[in-house]
Amino acid sequence: MIYLIGGSSHVGKTYFSQKLMEEIKVPYVSLDHIKMMFIRSGLTKLTPDDDYEMRYFLWPYMAEYIKTCIENEQSLIVEGCYIPETYRDAFPESYLENIKAVYITMSEDYLRNNADLVVGKASVIENRLEDEVDLERLIDCSKEFKELGRVKSIPVLEIDKEFNEAEILKRLKEILL
Repeated sequence: MIYLIGGSSHVGKTYFSQKLMEEIKVPYVSLDHIKMMFIRSGLTKLTPDDDYEMRYFLWPYMAEYIKTCIENEQSLIVEGCYIPETYRDAFPESYLENIKAVYITMSEDYLRNNADLVVGKASVIENRLEDEVDLERLIDCSKEFKELGRVKSIPVLEIDKEFNEAEILKRLKEILL
């Protein structure tokens, strides 16, 4: 099974992918790492700031990687903000039976009331070398992924009241497993 964990920046996608990996013993790959591979190798002129363009640049490559995993009956967690709402279009129906997806977002109220906490946890799994957080951008991004999930029937796990790690992981597993 392939588990896609997408959604807005700074919501805990990497953290919860790590926790899910530890619990279900399925490896995960961070699309941020794949992004940097393309940037550092010179295979794209996109930069780390080109999030929207990167989403659609990366996906054809990741879709082929995912197809290979499915064909070899290997499970994988793929996480990152670069999972497009159109991800299904890259796969024949028979492959989609082996893919489950979720978008993680945070409500505007949560982000406004907990901005310091969100920023403080930014490097809990990966070291973010340069991480200037724009609260309004995070809010807009979360709203965008929530709407894309609604329109494209992708489940959305929205963090709204509190960041209760055990409860969020439980909800994530209910959606994906």
